[in-house]
Amino acid sequence: MKITMAHGSGGKATSDLISTIFARYFDNPVLAKMEDAAVVPGAARLAMTTDSFVVTPLFFAGADIGKLAVCGTVNDLAMSGATPKYLTCGFILEEGADSGDIEKIAASMADTARECGVLIVAGDTKVIEGKGGIYINTAGVGFLPDDLPAVSSASCSKGDVILLSGTLGDHHAAILSARMSITNTIRSDCAPLHGMVAALLAKNIRIKAMRDVTRGGLATILHEFSVASRGCISIDEDRIPVSAQVQGLCGILGLDPLYMGNEGKMVAVVAAGDADAALAAMKSSPYGTDAAIIGSLTAGEPGTLILHTKTGGTRMMTELYGEGLPRIC
Repeated sequence: MKITMAHGSGGKATSDLISTIFARYFDNPVLAKMEDAAVVPGAARLAMTTDSFVVTPLFFAGADIGKLAVCGTVNDLAMSGATPKYLTCGFILEEGADSGDIEKIAASMADTARECGVLIVAGDTKVIEGKGGIYINTAGVGFLPDDLPAVSSASCSKGDVILLSGTLGDHHAAILSARMSITNTIRSDCAPLHGMVAALLAKNIRIKAMRDVTRGGLATILHEFSVASRGCISIDEDRIPVSAQVQGLCGILGLDPLYMGNEGKMVAVVAAGDADAALAAMKSSPYGTDAAIIGSLTAGEPGTLILHTKTGGTRMMTELYGEGLPRIC
């Protein structure tokens, strides 16, 4: 079945689309009430986020736009130290979109939500003129413990240690390979990181800052950390994990893994005395086997990011300028 403008009319076609796909895959007691707003149990401290996903192609090695939407929202919540609990999703469907694709995406979202332990409790569908595109907007809510200190890049200070949870560039490379019909075995790293954060918190790691490494890449995030903390960050290129296949693709296309997008990697800044325990906690996660300590906050000019290269030189890194193609979310 192809989506028509009638599916956005609010009438029978709309209700049929909701009942046959979205209600079927996202079924839970809250959503089943089909009210205009979901009423759910809460907590004293909430984390909230919203995101939109416009990836092309919709399906790619290792994931799809549905898994991406859930993981991206969950990860944003987790980076604040929150336990993700509830998601909403809005589907923007262009006329001509295939209902089979929509069903695959909904099934993927449902599977990923179950893995993350979150409920999709509300949603919306709109149909617009177009050429069959599918876009997703999400909102997420998570709960924070009352005694959890604020996790903020502004709290980073000299001596703190920087950890990366795994190899860089896999998602960016997978999307680019699909668009350019490049044959390889690179798969997106799209994954939920809430379990890794929970492992860090369970070990009472003194976490100063956390961020999932998405658009703009690692260099952009660490540069933002250095500016916010008014510190100098120093990282070692030979400690930064990058797979051989991604490194090879970067060499051919002139890309820099430090500016490539990811959807299943996080960077954490922790107190120096907790670095080894934090690394062990990251490695205990199924998505952190390649985690590494990559640098620290050091003496130097405030607001700077310094890369110590494999050849023994130094390179001043800044945030990403221009577009980090391809767009990944």
